[in-house]
Amino acid sequence: MKNFWEELPKGFTVLAPMEGVTNAIFRQVIAQAGRPDVFFTEFTNVSSYASEKGRANALERLEVAPSDRPIVAQIWGKNPEHFAELAGALEGLGFAGLDINMGCPDRHVNAAGGGAAMIRTPDLAEECLTQARRATSLPVSVKTRLGYTYVDEYREWLPFLLKQEPAALTIHLRTRKEMSKVPAHFELIPEILGLRKAFSPKTKLIINGDIEDLKAVRKFAQQFPDIDGFMIGRGVFENPYCFTEHEPTRDELMQLLNLHLDLFDQQDTKLRLKRARALSEGLDEREKGLSFEPLKHYFKIYVHGFPGAAELRAKMMGCKNTKEVRVILALDDREE
Repeated sequence: MKNFWEELPKGFTVLAPMEGVTNAIFRQVIAQAGRPDVFFTEFTNVSSYASEKGRANALERLEVAPSDRPIVAQIWGKNPEHFAELAGALEGLGFAGLDINMGCPDRHVNAAGGGAAMIRTPDLAEECLTQARRATSLPVSVKTRLGYTYVDEYREWLPFLLKQEPAALTIHLRTRKEMSKVPAHFELIPEILGLRKAFSPKTKLIINGDIEDLKAVRKFAQQFPDIDGFMIGRGVFENPYCFTEHEPTRDELMQLLNLHLDLFDQQDTKLRLKRARALSEGLDEREKGLSFEPLKHYFKIYVHGFPGAAELRAKMMGCKNTKEVRVILALDDREE
């Protein structure tokens, strides 16, 4: 199988995997606004996929839309056998690659031995990477941080990872302890590039942290031309058009919001029908659709930066379903 990382242009862009954010619905919205070169899914726990009880939920997280491609499955956990089991299934689900998360700072993920906790268990990290590789022909990449507690940990941790020769290595230029509370350590990029050259020249190097939009990508690409790719995370909350040079109007943002609502309703209906069929066959006791509350986390992406935005958003936050949101948006349009 071709390594899709090799086919990307220099300075390619990636939407960061963000739990509770970069699901299939939101990725389709971003694709409409202006897509990155590569999408990542939100996190999928390999042990959830390996269990009969958790597999259905894992597969929902791994749903791929046509506009997603190329897309990389972001997976995490600490069981090497479970990494192999999920890795073996991803190609058939439409993924171009899989990425092992070794940088998530979430305390629950870390307590379970995954994410940034793997920085403290390099032997386990190597075994998980090895088992995933053996089970798939997809390119296997890694996303990590400089260290768990101290910045200087990168001097041992990054060479260790590079010696595993991942297809790509994404480095969030902070430690787990720093979270996003301090500026990203861009001053370390020259040394990191030197480590890549010394230990794994073919690994694609992707930088993450404080890169907000395409303008910033082009600035850093000019400053550090040997960096292969740039990952944008929180910047998408400020501007869903961040992978373009476009400055959206209020009307365009409202169109994206309505698209998000439409896609949510479509997925909700699909899920309810699927679970109703399963219930009728005695396979699943659940007959539920998508939870509405998480949808509220997206409202600020579209409703900000214009007069009356805070008031409109406050009304939307009081809604209990998409129908109520649409009523409020229609009333707001009439008042304009």
